[in-house]
Amino acid sequence: MHRYPRDLRGYGQHTPDPQWPGGARIAVQFVLNFEEGGENCLLHGDAASEAFLSDIPAAQPWPGQRHWNMESLYDYGARAGFWRLHRLFTGAGIPLTIYGVASALARAPEQVAAMTAAGWEIASHGLKWVEHKDMPPEEERAAIAEAIRLHTEVVGTPPRGWYTGRCSENTLRLTAETGQFDYVSDTYDDDLPYWREYGARDQLIIPYTLDANDMRFATAPGWVTGRDFEDYLTDAFDVLYAEGRAGAPKMMSIGLHCRLIGRPGKLAGLQRFIRHIQAHEGVWTPRRIDIADHWARTHPHQRRPRPSAMTRTEFVTTFGGIFEHSAWIAEGAFALELGPAHDSAEGLHNALARVFRSASRDQRLGVLRAHPDLAGKLAAAGRLTEDSTKEQASAGLDHLTDAERTQFETLNAAYVAKHGFPFIIAVKDHNKASILRAFERRIDQDSATEFAEACQQVERIAKLRLKALLP
Repeated sequence: MHRYPRDLRGYGQHTPDPQWPGGARIAVQFVLNFEEGGENCLLHGDAASEAFLSDIPAAQPWPGQRHWNMESLYDYGARAGFWRLHRLFTGAGIPLTIYGVASALARAPEQVAAMTAAGWEIASHGLKWVEHKDMPPEEERAAIAEAIRLHTEVVGTPPRGWYTGRCSENTLRLTAETGQFDYVSDTYDDDLPYWREYGARDQLIIPYTLDANDMRFATAPGWVTGRDFEDYLTDAFDVLYAEGRAGAPKMMSIGLHCRLIGRPGKLAGLQRFIRHIQAHEGVWTPRRIDIADHWARTHPHQRRPRPSAMTRTEFVTTFGGIFEHSAWIAEGAFALELGPAHDSAEGLHNALARVFRSASRDQRLGVLRAHPDLAGKLAAAGRLTEDSTKEQASAGLDHLTDAERTQFETLNAAYVAKHGFPFIIAVKDHNKASILRAFERRIDQDSATEFAEACQQVERIAKLRLKALLP
């Protein structure tokens, strides 16, 4: 048994309608990361200076030394950049979500007071702005707990949202297990919120962004001018806005940093982008906690059986009859590398069909022969499987005239005599008349061609059965 944890399906082809407040066509959400004073620094007990997300090209850590230039660039974000952004967003009437590093917030009481007075959400950005990838789970769990404690002490209320950023493979699970957060944002995998299950915890995920993010002023390839950033944001907004007008509204996250976009030459592009979105109708500019509250009310999580999470017994019991009287196909599918992508009808059908297609001809012939004759003796005796009974009834085969029954019996006998297996057709796709036309056409085909067509019909029947069980 192999299980693949990544979810490569998501919402699939058709995304849910988020039903944004006021019928908005798009939710544009601005995040301001407040990290200044929480970065790697000898003053903070770290072994080396910071080297990430600054205007110093190709910066490297300085082990055992303070990096005065790096520190001063971070200081600019707290001293000047924050206030420039505060004026911009309060003037525009757009509330922000702050991703606040707890130790940075503790060193910036005036900025925290301004965030609170503006009605901005202050979510947690971890205890320190450092890498978590090499932290053992217990160490990271302790850091999360201390971040919550310090954040509550400094801000006055506990954080309802979380984003680590420089996270580990354990971060999502560890934050969900706290039961503290209305949402977690350590993913970049969708344009809409979604739910994840961690044990008994249903955790809302609100994906974040690394593309619509001013961090690319400090990375390569990246932004050079404020207009570069503006053009990208505008293009992204215009595409998502058009999708919203077409009936599929989305969310657009925009990531900002005080020390980056807070510089005057970079800020100009952001100013123009804000004017652009405010010239459109149906644009909602919430905090992330507002999105979380809305999603929890409008799209509460509903747990359902997931094939990839079932035991072998549950799996075979549930899906053993999808291919008629051929539980060995479900047993084979259970042993494949299943994951979230197989928790839908389409996904699980693919896994089951793989086992059927890779089987020997004799095994597949056995599956064909396991199917009953249409309107045959088993149907008359009430001995069909529940699925077959419903399927034949859907095409009216349970209410045949004497002449129709005689016609079916004659065709069944001639078909089996020629091909060696019953006539198989996905009756839910047909009515009596179209079934009879198919019968008369296919009975004259050579047996190799008919074997292939019968196998295709078996797969079609399986898919229709799965669609009655799974989304």
